Amino acid sequence: MSPPAVDPPSGVDALLAEARRGLRRYSAREAYAALARGALLVDTRTPEQRREQGELPGAVVIDRTVLEWRLDPASGVAIAEAGPDVEVIVICRQGYSSSLAARSLRDLGLHRTTDVVGGVEAWLAAGLPVDDGPADVRR
Repeated sequence: MSPPAVDPPSGVDALLAEARRGLRRYSAREAYAALARGALLVDTRTPEQRREQGELPGAVVIDRTVLEWRLDPASGVAIAEAGPDVEVIVICRQGYSSSLAARSLRDLGLHRTTDVVGGVEAWLAAGLPVDDGPADVRR
C-alpha cells in the first residue's frame, strides 16, 4: 500500500519552503563559530523580543523593514560592514522570518547569506551567550 498523498505546502508555508531551497542554514553553534571567525550576525528581532531574550554579543541589530538597504553596498545607506563577500547570518526569534530575509539578501547578490535554524530560541537552548546590552542597533 502506498503512503497517503501529501499536499504540497501552500501560502506562507510554500513561500518559506521556496526561500529555504538551496539555503545551507546554520545551527546556533555553527552561527556562533562563524561569528567568531568574522561573519556578520544580524539580529532582526523586535526590541520587545530582545528585552525578553537578551542581546546577542557581537550581533548588529537591523530592523527588518530596512534590512536590504543596510546590507546592499549599492543602496547608498549601507552599514560599513556590508559587502558582496561578507558572510551574513540573519537571526530572528524562531528562524522563520530570518529565512525570508536571508533569501531576499541572496537575491540582492549577497550569496554568502544564511540564517539560523530555530533562531534565538535555539541559541538560548544551546547555552550560547546573551547579555543585557547595549545592543549595536543600526538605524
